[in-house]
Amino acid sequence: MAKLLKDLYNKDYLRVVINEIKKVYKEFDEKAFLNVVFDKSWEEKELKQRMRHISTSIGIYLPFGYEKSIEILQKVFKKVPRKYNMENFIFQDFVEVYGLDEFEVSMKALEIFTEGSSSEFAIRQFILKYPQQTMAQMLKWTKSNSLHVRRLASEGSRSRLPWAIALNEFKKDPKEVLKILESLKDDESPYVRKSVANSLNDISKDNPDVIKKLVKEWLHVEPKRKALLKHGCRTLLKAGDSEVLELFGFTKPDSLHVEQFKYTQEVQKEGVLEFSFFLKSDDSLGKLRVEYKLYFLRANKTYGEKVFKISEFSSTCREKKISKKHSFKTISTRKYYDGIQKISLIINGVEFLKKEFLFGNHY
Repeated sequence: MAKLLKDLYNKDYLRVVINEIKKVYKEFDEKAFLNVVFDKSWEEKELKQRMRHISTSIGIYLPFGYEKSIEILQKVFKKVPRKYNMENFIFQDFVEVYGLDEFEVSMKALEIFTEGSSSEFAIRQFILKYPQQTMAQMLKWTKSNSLHVRRLASEGSRSRLPWAIALNEFKKDPKEVLKILESLKDDESPYVRKSVANSLNDISKDNPDVIKKLVKEWLHVEPKRKALLKHGCRTLLKAGDSEVLELFGFTKPDSLHVEQFKYTQEVQKEGVLEFSFFLKSDDSLGKLRVEYKLYFLRANKTYGEKVFKISEFSSTCREKKISKKHSFKTISTRKYYDGIQKISLIINGVEFLKKEFLFGNHY
């Protein structure tokens, strides 16, 4: 059985942390601390609940006073091996739990704790409580020599950061976020640029016109921005937004034909849907974005939709064969129901055909 993510928090990791704490604060009560952490409800706690339980418990056994405690934890954090990337989120969470009333001290701590880990979750409570101060601080962080600190500025201000509380004010008006992205759009680090793209994609879900305007302004200036902007527009591209598709050179394929579409018409549970087809054009194929959409049958007999990319290419040929497989192996994020499912082909945002196939072991 695969190890559960929540089990990253265990006695082995905590003993590493405890050993470092005791080097700085010898009076730390290891036994009492572990008894509090591994209480009767420990096994039922999920990942973030365990993180919060640990960070809260650390506060009980460190000296009274946030500034003294955070001073100790900063020294400890620097000694804990970087392989404990996710586990080390307890340090940032400590700041969120105990440091919301100490803005300056907490900003310095989060800047330290984001190195080799990330303060992207903890910073959001400060954005909510001190929006102007925190966003001003994050704008300063965009000029940091540390790529981890620069990424904190973009990732922490994302309006729809996964696993985190949403920043609804930025959904309504992203102008403060855009100041940060403007500063980081040509960052030397791919790690930071990917975060910028993810933030752009978040904005596109609530303010598509803002992103379209921005793409027009940024696209022609620096070649490496194209990849960043394209990744930032992935939701709009998958939605077949014709304006965005044209901005990236994917025009309406008027002379294109799909021929000899062959596919698995009965897919067993845990099986594979295979399909192939020919793209043919009266002229050259040109620049194409080829995708397929699956219409997944739901329990209530309606359909959910998801678009999957096959490839992007530019060709002077008049014909090209494409083959693809889609696995129906069980995954945690989707349940498959027996019955009629559907597949369609999408080329440059245009749906060319739609076919039905049977799924399940009842036939």
